[in-house]
Amino acid sequence: MAKRNKSSTVSTGIAGLDEILRGGLPTSNLYMLQGAPGSGKTTAALQFLRAGVEAGESCIYVTLSQTAAELEAIAVSHGWTLDGIRVEELSTSGTVNEADDQSIFLTADLRLDETRKAIEAAVEKHKPRRLVYDSLLEIRLITGDSPRFRRELIGFKSFLAKQDVVALLLDTQTAGNDRSGEEVEGLAHGVIRFDKSLEEYGGVRRRLEVSKMRSVPVADGYHDMAIREGEGVVVFPRIMPSTAPEIAKPQLIKSGVAELDEMFGGGQEAGTTTLVIGQSGTGKSTMSSLYATAALERGENVALFLFEERLETFFRRSEGLGMELRQFHKDGKLVLRDFNPNEISPGEFGQIVQEAVTQNKSRVVVIDSLTGYLSSLPHRDKAVRDIQSLLKYLARSGVLTMLIVAQHGLLGQNVGIDVDVSFLGDTVLLLRIMEHEGRLRRNITVVKKRHGPHDLNVRELLIESGSVSVVAYNPLPDPK
Repeated sequence: MAKRNKSSTVSTGIAGLDEILRGGLPTSNLYMLQGAPGSGKTTAALQFLRAGVEAGESCIYVTLSQTAAELEAIAVSHGWTLDGIRVEELSTSGTVNEADDQSIFLTADLRLDETRKAIEAAVEKHKPRRLVYDSLLEIRLITGDSPRFRRELIGFKSFLAKQDVVALLLDTQTAGNDRSGEEVEGLAHGVIRFDKSLEEYGGVRRRLEVSKMRSVPVADGYHDMAIREGEGVVVFPRIMPSTAPEIAKPQLIKSGVAELDEMFGGGQEAGTTTLVIGQSGTGKSTMSSLYATAALERGENVALFLFEERLETFFRRSEGLGMELRQFHKDGKLVLRDFNPNEISPGEFGQIVQEAVTQNKSRVVVIDSLTGYLSSLPHRDKAVRDIQSLLKYLARSGVLTMLIVAQHGLLGQNVGIDVDVSFLGDTVLLLRIMEHEGRLRRNITVVKKRHGPHDLNVRELLIESGSVSVVAYNPLPDPK
């Protein structure tokens, strides 16, 4: 038998959940994993046991609700095997065949006794370090009342504690569950809940909550999660701004256009957020390409996330302005991702951005556009709060973040989001279009800058083939 792991925690097999738990599950305890059918409990349980197998531990999957063949099918769907995991199939059906022509129907008490003895015998024989019990729903249905169910769990917990087993008990929560009696969650050292909801549009949204974990300062609240083929359950811990390494001295970040930098009092500060607001065609995305190119040419890394434009469209538009970015992308200096907003949760997006900063050391981050991102989410006000936490994290990390915000219509003036996002920006760059003598002119103005002086004058933004420039605004002639 493999040596017992003396670590104070054991991995759940899910990296994001381990992060939320500050390393994993405390050893030699009993835990409950609750959730509706299809929420990912079985997949997560297999990941928990596979992590034990990788650590050289003996692992048992006790199943009252699924067959070994069904578990094997789930594993195969992810490219896994059950090698190293012992599956103990038990039955609570109430019959024991003693002969081909005879069946003895057991009472509820006898069924509980037979089930308990079978589990205890398997544990004593194979000495597992990890055990999954699937599921408590069957035991709850046999007992018929919560006090009896609670007594069963107390006895099971006492037995496992003597065997030094880390046990994960799956509890299927259904509308028919009897929750009127004494609650049993208090018996477990920790309780993790999987939540699954279907919005009016888009895919299923999955979240988890560590509703209880003794002696561990977990990151509480909901965290987004997903079930991915080949990966299983993937968890995206909610962004915690306090975990970002705070920079000592902000630096000025320049655009490469001297006149534009002058408008910002010499440049934009690292660790701030700039909202670039304007109608269609005013040059919002051009601003993002401009700052990205300047940073890359200085030797800095950049991350740019597109929600309304394909990668090839972005490259061609930038090349038309004389900004060659393909090679930076190939070299890994430019992290460039385009998304279908309906297929990504705020938690997953936050993790992708965080990794671009921590792993790729990106110093400029552009989200183009915030309007497209928020418009695809069912709860935009909550998404804005998620974005705010992300922006605080980026600010502490010394990143210049640019959020592209579109206005309604070609010449409209209302921001195309039904929630107020103006508080997100330390700086607001306003781009507008006006008509003069049959020609459209792009205006650019810095209307807000929290840090340092800025130019309040309105200037003209010239976007021409191969170049971008900012010039003093030539006012209209005074009519006489």
